[in-house]
Amino acid sequence: MIELFFVTCLIADPQVCHPHSLLFEERHGLFTCMQRGQTELARWVEGHPRERVREWKCRYAHPEMRQI
Repeated sequence: MIELFFVTCLIADPQVCHPHSLLFEERHGLFTCMQRGQTELARWVEGHPRERVREWKCRYAHPEMRQI
């Protein structure tokens, strides 16, 4: 699995941050994650208007996440 890993922080309190991830099928690869990452993040932020994305990256998911 490919993981879109990102960290968000509260707009009202930028010191309060949380990690998140979205999973993609591995057949799509890291390149697809990089292409679709911003769109997926924009959709996520739309549903969470009190948070701002601080950083994001695409990577291979850790083995324990592959079972999700």
